[in-house]
Amino acid sequence: MDADSLLECFDRVVEAITEVLAVQSDTGPSGLRVGQYAFDVVTDDVAVPALLAAGVGVLSEETGLHFGEREVIVALDPVDGSTNYAHGLPWYAASMCAVDADGPLVALVSNLATGTRFTAMRGEGAWRNDEPIMAPDIEHLFDALVAVNGLPDHHYGWRQFRSLGATSLDLCAVACGTVDALVDATPGELAPWDYLGGLLVCTEAGAVVSDVEDRELVVVDHHARRALVAGATPALHDHLLTARRR
Repeated sequence: MDADSLLECFDRVVEAITEVLAVQSDTGPSGLRVGQYAFDVVTDDVAVPALLAAGVGVLSEETGLHFGEREVIVALDPVDGSTNYAHGLPWYAASMCAVDADGPLVALVSNLATGTRFTAMRGEGAWRNDEPIMAPDIEHLFDALVAVNGLPDHHYGWRQFRSLGATSLDLCAVACGTVDALVDATPGELAPWDYLGGLLVCTEAGAVVSDVEDRELVVVDHHARRALVAGATPALHDHLLTARRR
């Protein structure tokens, strides 16, 4: 499938997820594994078959790797920010990123609470609701509003920080300037489905994203975990990375 066809497929998957959530009232645990909600399972049940039918493989948070031998693998999180959804906080998203032999190809991160839709295609740019976006031109950490994942153990020197709870959307917020940067303050809890969609949106918008330990970010592995730093500009990224490593 080409990038445009993949994006159309992703939109259909978002529609299916939205329809399921509209009638799914169970926000309790799934009973299948720790930290998994019942709605995580039912949304995955509609998303994975739709993607597989389109001829791509799937790396799903909920059910692992499907058809990993296919040329294109989609990293899928049907509801990123599940706890936010369970508590009625409007910051949760369906996130999908198609990865081929050359890396991330096309991504869609759709805020399921508001309908705000972030998309990106490799080499073609990034968009919010079909309007092109660029990361803000901010270089100094002391000027920055930073999104955090986890609890920082010291003040990094930012102007202010926010813990929002959905990494895919947090990265898109960096891409469009809602926040200026993102740092994962955990030992490394972010999986490919958490960040690959937002990663492509960020990089196509001109932001810089890396792993704290310089590990490869583009991996299709259910066990892989990373600790991300993202900055709207190279200078801001480097300042935040230095502070995080300290």
